[in-house]
Amino acid sequence: MSVFNIAVIKGDGIGPDIVNEALKVMDKISDKFGHKFNFTDVLMGGIAIDETGVPLPEETIKICKDSDAVLLGAIGGEKWDTLPGYLRPEAGLLGIRKALGLFANLRPAVISKSLIDSSPLKPEIIKGVDIMVVRELCGGIYFGERGRGVDSESGEAYAFDTEKYSSFEVNRIAKIALEIAQKRNKRLCSVDKANVLESSRFWRENVIDTAKAYKDVELSHMYVDNAAMQLVRYPSQFDVIVTSNMFGDILSDEASMICGSIGMLPSASLGEKGCGLYEPIHGSSPDIAGKNIANPIATILSCAMMLKYSFNLENEAQHIENAVDKVLAQGYRTVDIASKPQVDTEKIIGTVEMGDIITKNL
Repeated sequence: MSVFNIAVIKGDGIGPDIVNEALKVMDKISDKFGHKFNFTDVLMGGIAIDETGVPLPEETIKICKDSDAVLLGAIGGEKWDTLPGYLRPEAGLLGIRKALGLFANLRPAVISKSLIDSSPLKPEIIKGVDIMVVRELCGGIYFGERGRGVDSESGEAYAFDTEKYSSFEVNRIAKIALEIAQKRNKRLCSVDKANVLESSRFWRENVIDTAKAYKDVELSHMYVDNAAMQLVRYPSQFDVIVTSNMFGDILSDEASMICGSIGMLPSASLGEKGCGLYEPIHGSSPDIAGKNIANPIATILSCAMMLKYSFNLENEAQHIENAVDKVLAQGYRTVDIASKPQVDTEKIIGTVEMGDIITKNL
Protein backbone atom coordinates (compact mmCIF):
# COMPACT_ATOMS: atom_id res chain seq x y z
CA MET A 1 0.00 0.00 0.00
CA SER A 2 1.29 3.45 -0.96
CA VAL A 3 0.90 6.09 1.76
CA PHE A 4 0.86 9.83 1.00
CA ASN A 5 0.62 12.72 3.45
CA ILE A 6 -1.37 15.70 2.18
CA ALA A 7 -1.66 19.07 3.92
CA VAL A 8 -5.11 20.52 3.29
CA ILE A 9 -5.70 24.29 3.28
CA LYS A 10 -9.43 24.82 2.85
CA GLY A 11 -9.03 28.57 3.21
CA ASP A 12 -11.76 31.17 2.84
CA GLY A 13 -15.05 31.69 1.04
CA ILE A 14 -15.96 28.68 -1.09
CA GLY A 15 -12.64 27.02 -0.24
CA PRO A 16 -14.14 24.57 2.28
CA ASP A 17 -17.07 23.81 -0.05
CA ILE A 18 -14.93 22.76 -3.00
CA VAL A 19 -12.16 21.04 -1.04
CA ASN A 20 -14.67 18.81 0.74
CA GLU A 21 -15.85 17.49 -2.64
CA ALA A 22 -12.27 16.92 -3.81
CA LEU A 23 -11.55 14.90 -0.68
CA LYS A 24 -14.51 12.63 -1.51
CA VAL A 25 -12.88 11.90 -4.85
CA MET A 26 -9.50 11.24 -3.23
CA ASP A 27 -11.12 8.84 -0.75
CA LYS A 28 -12.69 6.98 -3.67
CA ILE A 29 -9.32 6.75 -5.42
CA SER A 30 -7.90 5.40 -2.16
CA ASP A 31 -10.55 2.68 -2.01
CA LYS A 32 -10.36 1.82 -5.69
CA PHE A 33 -6.58 1.58 -6.05
CA GLY A 34 -5.43 0.66 -2.55
CA HIS A 35 -3.58 3.86 -1.66
CA LYS A 36 -3.75 5.63 1.68
CA PHE A 37 -4.04 9.41 1.82
CA ASN A 38 -3.47 11.04 5.21
CA PHE A 39 -5.07 14.51 5.26
CA THR A 40 -4.00 17.19 7.75
CA ASP A 41 -5.98 20.43 7.94
CA VAL A 42 -3.90 23.60 8.31
CA LEU A 43 -4.70 27.31 8.31
CA MET A 44 -3.78 29.94 5.73
CA GLY A 45 -5.36 33.13 4.44
CA GLY A 46 -8.16 35.08 6.03
CA ILE A 47 -9.20 32.35 8.44
CA ALA A 48 -5.60 32.14 9.67
CA ILE A 49 -5.61 35.91 10.26
CA ASP A 50 -8.82 35.62 12.26
CA GLU A 51 -7.57 32.72 14.38
CA THR A 52 -3.83 33.43 14.71
CA GLY A 53 -3.28 37.04 13.65
CA VAL A 54 -1.10 36.16 10.64
CA PRO A 55 -1.94 34.84 7.14
CA LEU A 56 0.61 32.02 7.27
CA PRO A 57 1.31 30.48 10.71
CA GLU A 58 4.65 28.77 11.29
CA GLU A 59 2.83 25.52 12.12
CA THR A 60 1.29 25.54 8.64
CA ILE A 61 4.71 25.95 7.02
CA LYS A 62 6.14 23.06 9.05
CA ILE A 63 3.29 20.68 8.27
CA CYS A 64 3.38 21.56 4.57
CA LYS A 65 7.13 20.99 4.39
CA ASP A 66 6.68 17.59 6.03
CA SER A 67 3.91 16.59 3.58
CA ASP A 68 4.08 14.98 0.16
CA ALA A 69 1.70 17.56 -1.34
CA VAL A 70 -0.54 20.48 -0.42
CA LEU A 71 -4.16 20.88 -1.52
CA LEU A 72 -5.45 24.45 -1.41
CA GLY A 73 -9.02 25.66 -1.86
CA ALA A 74 -9.08 29.46 -2.07
CA ILE A 75 -8.11 32.40 0.11
CA GLY A 76 -9.05 36.05 0.52
CA GLY A 77 -12.12 38.22 0.57
CA GLU A 78 -13.29 41.78 1.11
CA LYS A 79 -13.25 41.25 4.86
CA TRP A 80 -9.45 41.55 4.88
CA ASP A 81 -8.94 44.05 2.03
CA THR A 82 -8.15 46.97 4.33
CA LEU A 83 -5.24 45.22 6.06
CA PRO A 84 -1.63 46.20 5.21
CA GLY A 85 -0.05 44.11 2.47
CA TYR A 86 2.02 41.89 4.73
CA LEU A 87 -1.08 40.90 6.70
CA ARG A 88 -3.45 40.28 3.79
CA PRO A 89 -4.45 36.70 2.91
CA GLU A 90 -2.47 36.88 -0.35
CA ALA A 91 0.73 37.29 1.67
CA GLY A 92 0.12 33.77 2.94
CA LEU A 93 0.04 32.41 -0.59
CA LEU A 94 3.26 34.16 -1.58
CA GLY A 95 4.80 32.98 1.69
CA ILE A 96 3.95 29.31 1.24
CA ARG A 97 5.26 29.35 -2.32
CA LYS A 98 8.55 30.76 -1.05
CA ALA A 99 8.74 28.39 1.92
CA LEU A 100 8.24 25.34 -0.31
CA GLY A 101 10.54 26.61 -3.06
CA LEU A 102 7.79 26.55 -5.68
CA PHE A 103 8.88 28.27 -8.88
CA ALA A 104 6.83 26.65 -11.68
CA ASN A 105 3.09 27.15 -11.98
CA LEU A 106 1.41 24.77 -14.43
CA ARG A 107 -2.01 25.89 -15.62
CA PRO A 108 -3.68 23.75 -18.29
CA ALA A 109 -6.40 25.28 -20.42
CA VAL A 110 -8.39 22.50 -22.05
CA ILE A 111 -11.80 22.82 -23.67
CA SER A 112 -14.17 19.98 -22.87
CA LYS A 113 -16.21 18.77 -25.85
CA SER A 114 -19.31 19.01 -23.67
CA LEU A 115 -18.64 22.66 -22.83
CA ILE A 116 -17.57 23.99 -26.20
CA ASP A 117 -20.69 26.17 -26.36
CA SER A 118 -19.82 27.72 -22.97
CA SER A 119 -16.81 29.50 -24.40
CA PRO A 120 -17.25 33.18 -25.36
CA LEU A 121 -15.40 32.29 -28.57
CA LYS A 122 -16.98 30.66 -31.61
CA PRO A 123 -16.90 26.83 -31.59
CA GLU A 124 -14.75 26.72 -34.73
CA ILE A 125 -12.11 28.86 -32.97
CA ILE A 126 -12.08 27.05 -29.63
CA LYS A 127 -12.35 23.47 -30.89
CA GLY A 128 -9.39 21.32 -29.93
CA VAL A 129 -7.75 23.83 -27.58
CA ASP A 130 -5.29 22.14 -25.20
CA ILE A 131 -2.73 24.59 -23.80
CA MET A 132 -0.33 24.32 -20.90
CA VAL A 133 0.81 27.67 -19.50
CA VAL A 134 4.04 27.41 -17.51
CA ARG A 135 4.39 30.52 -15.36
CA GLU A 136 7.52 31.46 -13.43
CA LEU A 137 6.26 31.81 -9.88
CA CYS A 138 8.77 33.25 -7.44
CA GLY A 139 10.74 35.88 -9.35
CA GLY A 140 10.09 38.94 -11.46
CA ILE A 141 8.19 42.07 -10.58
CA TYR A 142 6.08 40.41 -7.87
CA PHE A 143 9.19 39.72 -5.82
CA GLY A 144 11.46 42.55 -6.94
CA GLU A 145 12.47 45.60 -4.99
CA ARG A 146 9.57 47.98 -4.46
CA GLY A 147 8.79 51.13 -2.60
CA ARG A 148 7.56 54.70 -2.58
CA GLY A 149 9.28 58.03 -2.33
CA VAL A 150 9.18 61.72 -3.15
CA ASP A 151 11.20 63.23 -5.99
CA SER A 152 13.72 65.65 -4.54
CA GLU A 153 13.38 68.14 -7.41
CA SER A 154 9.66 68.13 -8.25
CA GLY A 155 8.31 67.10 -4.87
CA GLU A 156 6.06 64.56 -6.65
CA ALA A 157 5.31 61.28 -4.91
CA TYR A 158 6.16 58.09 -6.81
CA ALA A 159 6.08 54.33 -6.44
CA PHE A 160 8.13 51.60 -8.12
CA ASP A 161 8.23 47.83 -8.59
CA THR A 162 11.30 46.18 -10.07
CA GLU A 163 11.35 43.37 -12.65
CA LYS A 164 14.45 41.28 -12.04
CA TYR A 165 15.42 37.79 -13.18
CA SER A 166 18.65 35.82 -12.85
CA SER A 167 19.85 33.37 -15.47
CA PHE A 168 19.31 30.57 -12.94
CA GLU A 169 15.64 31.50 -12.52
CA VAL A 170 14.98 31.71 -16.27
CA ASN A 171 16.89 28.54 -17.12
CA ARG A 172 15.11 26.38 -14.57
CA ILE A 173 11.60 27.44 -15.65
CA ALA A 174 12.58 27.03 -19.30
CA LYS A 175 13.81 23.52 -18.54
CA ILE A 176 10.49 22.58 -16.93
CA ALA A 177 8.55 23.96 -19.91
CA LEU A 178 10.77 22.22 -22.45
CA GLU A 179 10.38 18.88 -20.67
CA ILE A 180 6.61 19.30 -20.60
CA ALA A 181 6.63 20.15 -24.32
CA GLN A 182 8.59 16.96 -25.01
CA LYS A 183 5.73 14.95 -23.49
CA ARG A 184 3.08 16.83 -25.50
CA ASN A 185 3.30 18.12 -29.07
CA LYS A 186 6.90 19.34 -28.85
CA ARG A 187 6.11 23.03 -29.36
CA LEU A 188 7.08 25.74 -26.89
CA CYS A 189 6.26 29.43 -27.21
CA SER A 190 8.19 31.76 -24.91
CA VAL A 191 6.29 34.99 -24.23
CA ASP A 192 8.09 38.22 -23.33
CA LYS A 193 8.31 41.93 -24.17
CA ALA A 194 11.81 41.89 -25.58
CA ASN A 195 11.18 44.84 -27.88
CA VAL A 196 10.91 47.12 -24.84
CA LEU A 197 12.16 45.50 -21.62
CA GLU A 198 15.75 44.61 -20.84
CA SER A 199 14.57 41.90 -18.46
CA SER A 200 12.64 40.34 -21.37
CA ARG A 201 15.64 40.46 -23.67
CA PHE A 202 17.60 38.68 -20.95
CA TRP A 203 14.72 36.19 -20.56
CA ARG A 204 14.70 35.41 -24.28
CA GLU A 205 18.49 34.93 -24.46
CA ASN A 206 18.43 32.43 -21.62
CA VAL A 207 15.44 30.49 -22.96
CA ILE A 208 17.20 30.14 -26.31
CA ASP A 209 20.35 28.94 -24.58
CA THR A 210 18.49 26.36 -22.47
CA ALA A 211 16.55 25.09 -25.48
CA LYS A 212 19.76 24.06 -27.26
CA ALA A 213 19.69 20.83 -25.26
CA TYR A 214 16.15 20.04 -26.48
CA LYS A 215 16.58 19.64 -30.22
CA ASP A 216 13.21 17.87 -30.59
CA VAL A 217 11.23 20.87 -29.31
CA GLU A 218 10.26 23.65 -31.70
CA LEU A 219 10.89 26.94 -29.88
CA SER A 220 9.17 30.17 -30.85
CA HIS A 221 8.89 33.62 -29.27
CA MET A 222 6.01 36.06 -29.04
CA TYR A 223 5.53 39.48 -27.49
CA VAL A 224 3.01 39.41 -24.67
CA ASP A 225 0.56 41.84 -26.30
CA ASN A 226 0.48 39.71 -29.45
CA ALA A 227 0.11 36.55 -27.35
CA ALA A 228 -2.94 38.05 -25.65
CA MET A 229 -4.49 38.71 -29.05
CA GLN A 230 -3.56 35.31 -30.49
CA LEU A 231 -5.16 33.49 -27.55
CA VAL A 232 -8.56 34.79 -28.65
CA ARG A 233 -7.87 34.81 -32.39
CA TYR A 234 -6.32 31.35 -32.87
CA PRO A 235 -5.73 29.61 -29.50
CA SER A 236 -5.10 26.14 -30.91
CA GLN A 237 -1.78 27.35 -32.34
CA PHE A 238 -0.34 27.05 -28.82
CA ASP A 239 0.89 23.88 -27.16
CA VAL A 240 3.07 24.99 -24.21
CA ILE A 241 3.58 28.63 -23.24
CA VAL A 242 6.37 29.67 -20.87
CA THR A 243 6.51 33.18 -19.48
CA SER A 244 7.34 35.39 -16.52
CA ASN A 245 5.42 35.77 -13.29
CA MET A 246 3.30 38.80 -14.19
CA PHE A 247 2.72 37.92 -17.86
CA GLY A 248 1.83 34.36 -16.84
CA ASP A 249 -0.62 35.61 -14.24
CA ILE A 250 -2.51 37.56 -16.89
CA LEU A 251 -2.29 35.14 -19.83
CA SER A 252 -3.28 32.05 -17.83
CA ASP A 253 -6.45 33.81 -16.64
CA GLU A 254 -7.25 34.76 -20.23
CA ALA A 255 -6.64 31.19 -21.37
CA SER A 256 -8.95 29.88 -18.67
CA MET A 257 -11.84 32.09 -19.70
CA ILE A 258 -11.69 31.14 -23.36
CA CYS A 259 -12.38 27.60 -22.15
CA GLY A 260 -15.74 28.65 -20.74
CA SER A 261 -15.36 28.95 -17.00
CA ILE A 262 -12.69 29.78 -14.51
CA GLY A 263 -14.32 27.17 -12.27
CA MET A 264 -13.14 24.33 -14.51
CA LEU A 265 -9.38 24.69 -14.51
CA PRO A 266 -6.78 23.36 -12.05
CA SER A 267 -3.18 24.30 -11.40
CA ALA A 268 0.01 22.87 -9.95
CA SER A 269 2.91 24.74 -8.40
CA LEU A 270 6.16 22.77 -8.37
CA GLY A 271 9.72 23.15 -7.13
CA GLU A 272 13.01 21.36 -7.66
CA LYS A 273 12.01 18.73 -5.10
CA GLY A 274 9.68 18.24 -2.18
CA CYS A 275 5.94 18.72 -2.21
CA GLY A 276 3.90 20.60 -4.78
CA LEU A 277 0.89 22.81 -4.17
CA TYR A 278 -2.35 22.14 -6.04
CA GLU A 279 -5.25 24.58 -6.29
CA PRO A 280 -8.03 25.76 -8.60
CA ILE A 281 -7.21 28.97 -10.41
CA HIS A 282 -10.36 30.79 -9.29
CA GLY A 283 -10.84 32.97 -6.22
CA SER A 284 -12.70 32.52 -2.95
CA SER A 285 -16.05 34.00 -4.08
CA PRO A 286 -17.28 34.71 -0.54
CA ASP A 287 -20.66 35.86 -1.88
CA ILE A 288 -21.60 32.27 -2.76
CA ALA A 289 -19.82 30.46 0.10
CA GLY A 290 -21.96 27.85 1.82
CA LYS A 291 -24.76 28.13 -0.76
CA ASN A 292 -24.03 24.80 -2.50
CA ILE A 293 -23.57 26.42 -5.92
CA ALA A 294 -19.77 26.64 -6.32
CA ASN A 295 -18.15 24.50 -9.00
CA PRO A 296 -15.76 21.92 -7.43
CA ILE A 297 -14.42 20.55 -10.71
CA ALA A 298 -11.26 22.70 -10.83
CA THR A 299 -10.32 21.50 -7.34
CA ILE A 300 -11.07 17.89 -8.23
CA LEU A 301 -8.92 18.19 -11.36
CA SER A 302 -6.19 19.76 -9.20
CA CYS A 303 -6.19 16.47 -7.29
CA ALA A 304 -5.67 14.69 -10.60
CA MET A 305 -2.63 16.89 -11.21
CA MET A 306 -1.40 16.03 -7.71
CA LEU A 307 -1.65 12.32 -8.45
CA LYS A 308 0.23 12.84 -11.70
CA TYR A 309 3.00 15.25 -10.76
CA SER A 310 3.67 14.54 -7.07
CA PHE A 311 2.75 10.86 -6.73
CA ASN A 312 3.43 9.56 -10.27
CA LEU A 313 -0.02 7.94 -10.34
CA GLU A 314 -0.85 8.62 -13.99
CA ASN A 315 -3.55 5.97 -14.25
CA GLU A 316 -5.39 7.21 -11.17
CA ALA A 317 -5.20 10.79 -12.46
CA GLN A 318 -6.67 9.70 -15.78
CA HIS A 319 -9.57 8.02 -13.98
CA ILE A 320 -10.48 11.34 -12.32
CA GLU A 321 -10.28 13.22 -15.63
CA ASN A 322 -12.41 10.56 -17.33
CA ALA A 323 -15.01 10.71 -14.54
CA VAL A 324 -15.28 14.49 -14.93
CA ASP A 325 -15.64 14.18 -18.72
CA LYS A 326 -18.34 11.53 -18.29
CA VAL A 327 -20.34 13.67 -15.86
CA LEU A 328 -20.22 16.64 -18.23
CA ALA A 329 -21.22 14.44 -21.15
CA GLN A 330 -24.21 13.29 -19.09
CA GLY A 331 -25.34 16.92 -18.96
CA TYR A 332 -24.67 17.73 -15.30
CA ARG A 333 -23.76 21.37 -14.70
CA THR A 334 -23.18 23.76 -11.86
CA VAL A 335 -24.67 27.18 -12.56
CA ASP A 336 -21.40 28.73 -13.78
CA ILE A 337 -21.07 26.27 -16.68
CA ALA A 338 -24.75 26.00 -17.57
CA SER A 339 -25.92 27.31 -20.92
CA LYS A 340 -27.72 30.62 -20.91
CA PRO A 341 -30.54 30.11 -21.61
CA GLN A 342 -30.49 26.62 -20.17
CA VAL A 343 -30.98 23.76 -22.63
CA ASP A 344 -33.19 20.73 -21.98
CA THR A 345 -30.29 18.27 -21.93
CA GLU A 346 -28.61 20.00 -19.00
CA LYS A 347 -29.26 19.19 -15.36
CA ILE A 348 -28.29 21.98 -12.93
CA ILE A 349 -26.89 20.60 -9.68
CA GLY A 350 -25.06 21.95 -6.63
CA THR A 351 -21.53 21.62 -5.28
CA VAL A 352 -22.23 18.54 -3.17
CA GLU A 353 -24.19 16.79 -5.91
CA MET A 354 -21.40 17.39 -8.43
CA GLY A 355 -18.86 15.88 -6.06
CA ASP A 356 -21.13 12.88 -5.43
CA ILE A 357 -21.77 12.20 -9.12
CA ILE A 358 -18.09 12.46 -10.08
CA THR A 359 -17.22 10.11 -7.21
CA LYS A 360 -19.89 7.67 -8.37
CA ASN A 361 -18.50 7.75 -11.92
CA LEU A 362 -15.12 6.67 -10.60
